[in-house]
Order: sequence, then structure tokens, then C-alpha cells
Amino acid sequence: MLRFPLTRAGRSFQPWKSCAIGSFRFSTAADASPSHQIPSKVRNLIGGEFVESESNAFIDVINPATQEVVSQLPLTTNEEFKAAVSAAKHAFPKWRNTPVTTRQRIMFKLQELIRRDMDKLAMNITVEQGKTLRDAQGDVFRGLEVVEHACGMASLQMGEYVSNVSNGIDTYSIREPLGVCAGICPFNFPAMIPLWMFPMAVTCGNTYILKPSEKDPGAAMMLAELAMEAGLPDGVLNIVHGTNDVVNNICDDRDIKAISFVGSNTAGMHIYARAAAKGKRIQSNMGAKNHAIVMPDASLDATLNALVAAGFGAAGQRCMALSTVVFVGGSKPWEEKLKERAKELKVNAGIEPGTDLGPVISKQAKDRICKLIQSGVESGARLVLDGRSIVVGGYEDGNFVGPTILADVTSNMECYEEEIFGPVLLCMQADGLEEAIDIVNRNKFGNGASIFTTSGVAARKFQHEIEAGQVGINVPIPVPLPFFSFTGSKASFAGDLNFYGKAGVQFYTQIKTVTQQWKDLPSQAASLAMPTSQKA
Repeated sequence: MLRFPLTRAGRSFQPWKSCAIGSFRFSTAADASPSHQIPSKVRNLIGGEFVESESNAFIDVINPATQEVVSQLPLTTNEEFKAAVSAAKHAFPKWRNTPVTTRQRIMFKLQELIRRDMDKLAMNITVEQGKTLRDAQGDVFRGLEVVEHACGMASLQMGEYVSNVSNGIDTYSIREPLGVCAGICPFNFPAMIPLWMFPMAVTCGNTYILKPSEKDPGAAMMLAELAMEAGLPDGVLNIVHGTNDVVNNICDDRDIKAISFVGSNTAGMHIYARAAAKGKRIQSNMGAKNHAIVMPDASLDATLNALVAAGFGAAGQRCMALSTVVFVGGSKPWEEKLKERAKELKVNAGIEPGTDLGPVISKQAKDRICKLIQSGVESGARLVLDGRSIVVGGYEDGNFVGPTILADVTSNMECYEEEIFGPVLLCMQADGLEEAIDIVNRNKFGNGASIFTTSGVAARKFQHEIEAGQVGINVPIPVPLPFFSFTGSKASFAGDLNFYGKAGVQFYTQIKTVTQQWKDLPSQAASLAMPTSQKA
């Protein structure tokens, strides 16, 4: 096992080397022989130190393109978890009293360092998660935008002031941090989702416990090292690894005041119910079934490009992936062209040049995707393009699923009711816009929905009537920039305050209202009546 000195002054410890590509060689198609070095162990970050876990239980972090073991992740012990919370709690009083301008400057430095190490972060994501290098860079960049947003915290956290609300009385509100907060991350965006969470939280003055996905923790570890290099004090950000036990500990710990979660509905609702019962504040982004309505007047080439990119990009492993298309007037005129463009996409390991789709995260995920495709066929869907049997030369053990198109899908099919989370595009039909909107609105999820049309009348009707948190008009993946918020709704979100934007600041702060009086008043008898703003 490679060991690194636990030092920060000289920046000699690089935690991604113990969780990604430093000690374990990545084999390409030209060099497919597996490495037999012992994979290194991922460390926890507790109180400013990267420390090896005392746990006896570890999970292999697997390269989904090769099945090679990249690293081993510990199931953090209860004592280690408590130590992380204790470190965060101990760091909070000093950090909350650190001037907001100082906290902002750390975020300015962090965004500079993320830009510097963009390629290293992207490579780590590709090795651990499977997405293409270009998509991995996008993963980092969309998270970087939230860091940039946090750089304006002095303005974002401003309160309100009203002078002389009554006789000589002023009232003002201020936003204060909550204390120790926590984030639980999914596998599909190993950099972006951690960057949705801890930069906003700590710049608001909170301290943080981050649990990365057990499938690809490397990017989060790299970001933590960069945050400390940027000047984040010891204990402000802590990282613990694990699965259900650590998640339950986060839900139950009395010192954790708020939890951010992104992932499946099953896990999200468990976390929401368990943590809310303990009085915690929760924001839980969960599953999706995002629709596009394609009108007969839609621009042909632009719409086809949008459907292919949003349906198959990232191998469909996005909570905002465009998985279902409702064609007004029928799908037949579109099917052959969709098939032609989908067949042109290159499926390969994400590290290989020109790759459009990498592997899905695990063999279990591939099996589930294939079973849902088969269930659609058995329920009467028509298989326009089948990507289940694809074999990638040099990566025969990879978890690859090629672009797949199912037509004649109906709303009672399992492949429609479930979030497939793979490169599968479902085609449905509607006679008119009213029927198409009704199909979308009957679905339990509400992350995003789009319409493709050249009609302003149709677009406005869609915008007004559709029941989804994020709406695209000729935009397939309408994720807003961070000065807005990620506004999923219905079964796609649980909580009252969404991620980043103004809602993100509100989530990580609490309002304190101060009413003050300094005016000299003539001596008079005390009044026990309810005070009002009216003169007696």
C-alpha cells in the first residue's frame, strides 16, 4: 500500500492518489493487461487530516470500463463518524465569526484551483464513473459555477432593515448559519454535486460533513484537498465514507442541523422521513422521468440533435436526462432519423478519443437497464434500436449499453413508470398538445420538461400548464445557472428550499429578526397591553 505524509504545510499529500489513478494503472485497449498492484485505500478527512479508517470492512471502487479495482473505500466506523462531527462542531464557532469577505476569498481561490486541476479531476471521474473526458469536464465546470456563485455571498446573505417601524423603534433581519450541515452524494456527478453542497454551506458560515458516493469518491477527495489549499480551516469540511450505516448516522446525529441529498427516490424518502423526524432541515433531489413534447412544426435537425444528445449523453445517467419523447401527430416520421443519428454515436471507454457514450456505472445497473428494455418489448413496445448486445473491442468486460429506442410506449408500461437511468429513449404519441401535456402531467415526477416548436402560442401554453420544476423551450436539458435554483418538483424533490441560488442561501441559513429602541422616552408606568405601532 502506498502511504503519504499527512501534512498540509507542504501540500505533499494528494488524496486522489489513494482513491483514483495514482497507484493503480489504467489499462487502455492497446494495453489491456490488468495491473496487479494492491489498490490503495481511500481516506476519511477528519479535522483537517486525511486519515486511514480503522474499519475492517471495505468496498472496491471499480472502473466500469474495465472492472479493475481502482481503490478500496472504508465503511467508516461509528467512532470515526462521531470524530468528524465533533471536528465540525468544534470548528463552527470560529468559522461562523470569520468575516464573510474572508470566506468569499477562499471560494475565489478554490475556483482558481479547480480550473487549474480541471483535467486531473476529469480523468479521475472518467476512471471511476465511466463518463467521457469531455463530459467529465462538464461535470466539474457546472459545479465550478456554483463555487463562483458562492463568491458573492456577502450580497446573497444580506438581510432587511426598516427604520422607525414604530416610535423610535427599528427592525432588521439578519441571516445566520445553522451549524454543522451534511451532504449525501450520488455516483453520476462526482464533482458537480459535492460542489452544489459544501461551497454554499461553508460560505454561509456552516461547517460540513460530506459523504461521497461509495462508487466514485475520488473527485470529492480531490476537491477537499483543493479547498484546504485555498485556505479552508481544519474541521470546516470533513469527509466520511460508507453506505447505509453512515447515512443513518447522518440522519440521526443531533449535532447535524441540515442535510442535502441527491439520489434515488427510495433513499431520498428514507432520508427525508428519518431526518425530518429528528427536526432537521432537508433538501432531497430524487428521481425523474423527463419528457419532451415534439410538435409537428419543430425544427427537424435542431430537434433531432437535441433528442439524441439529451437522451443518450452520459449514457443516460443524469437526473435531467431526456428519457421520454411525446410526438404530437405520431413518432413514425421521426423514428428512422433518430435511429440513424443514434447509430452514429461511438460507444467506448470514456478515456478513448472520440467517445460519445461510456459505460454505465455497474454490472447491476446494466442488468437493470436491459431488464426494463425487455419488459417494454414484452408489454408491446416496438424496438427501433437495440443497444443491449454491444461489445466494445478491448473493453469486453465493460458495462456498456448502446443507444436504445423503444416506440409505441404507453404510460402503463414498467419501462415508462420506472426511471431507467440508461441510454434508452422512449417514444410516445399524442393527437394534440392538450393530450401531450396531460401525459406529462400524469407522471409522478417533476424534474424537467421541454417542448420543441416554432409556435410561440404552443410554447406559452406549455410553459403555463406543464407541471415540472424546470421548463425548456427548444432546450432539452433546462438546468438553470446557479443564480437561479435547481427547481425539481413533485416526486422529484422533497423539502421546501432547493439547491443553490437564493433558495440555497436560505436553506443553509436561518433568519434572526432584531427589534431595537434607543430613543429616550419620558418616564411612564409600565403597560401590560400588547404593543402596537399606533399612538395611544
